[in-house]
Amino acid sequence: MSEPSLFARTIERLRAILPQRLRGDLPVVPVVRLTGTIGFSTPLRPGLTLASCARSLERAFSYRKAKAVALVINSPGGSPVQSHLIFKRIRALAEEKKVPVIACVEDVAASGGYMLACAADEIVADASSIVGSIGVVGGSFGFNRLLDKVGVERRLYTSGEHKAMLDPFLPEKPEDVERLKTIQRQIHDLFIALVKGRRAGKLNGAEQDLFSGAFWTGAKAVEIGVVDRLGDLRSFLRERFGDKVVMPLVAAERGLLGRRTPGLGFAAEEAWGAAGLAQDAVSALEARALWARYGL
Repeated sequence: MSEPSLFARTIERLRAILPQRLRGDLPVVPVVRLTGTIGFSTPLRPGLTLASCARSLERAFSYRKAKAVALVINSPGGSPVQSHLIFKRIRALAEEKKVPVIACVEDVAASGGYMLACAADEIVADASSIVGSIGVVGGSFGFNRLLDKVGVERRLYTSGEHKAMLDPFLPEKPEDVERLKTIQRQIHDLFIALVKGRRAGKLNGAEQDLFSGAFWTGAKAVEIGVVDRLGDLRSFLRERFGDKVVMPLVAAERGLLGRRTPGLGFAAEEAWGAAGLAQDAVSALEARALWARYGL
């Protein structure tokens, strides 16, 4: 057998000192973390939105010869619009690049978080992960009686019959509630159709249970076809692509001040002021309520 050429030996030596992700002989699966409430966002407390994760997704799908792209999901849901926008971007990139997508659920992938998981071709979860909540929820408060007690008169001027619908300072009207429920049903129907399309042939349960808004542990989710299998990301990828699989984490890019982009500079944060801090506090409470719904 002839000796390897000088060129071949040089390439082999160079390959040995290259970072693993740049070595063409090792399988690469870029990893993107999709974590947090979806759409509950203020300048000081950015939520998970298309704007916040689009760049990371683009970079992950741009890896040359990537075997797959992995999504690590830990989200209780939130905005149905932002959930759907992120879902569509993942699917568009997967189809454009012809790269399979794997989702790994950590603590929770519920409601909009589960919609993100449905963008994957395979969903992996821990036995104790919380998965599902295929439904739509909305809520508010009613302060009209409080205003009566403190002697405050509500004055509201509108143009448009339904412009003040469900105003928390006015008594609730049954017709307004029914109008809201109609919108929720329409959004729910779109969510159901999305899940059916992405999990075609895998779902194994009565529709009135699957799409009731209920959620399950990862172990139960596998039984009913909401999840494909149990496991964790590292073990699954090593089993699928070999022990030498490289899993680079594709994080959001940071600006000059160390903030994840898009974000605010110091001067803009100062201008945000007390009113902004109050809004930020409300956003934090709303996010906390979403996590608490799943015992987290």
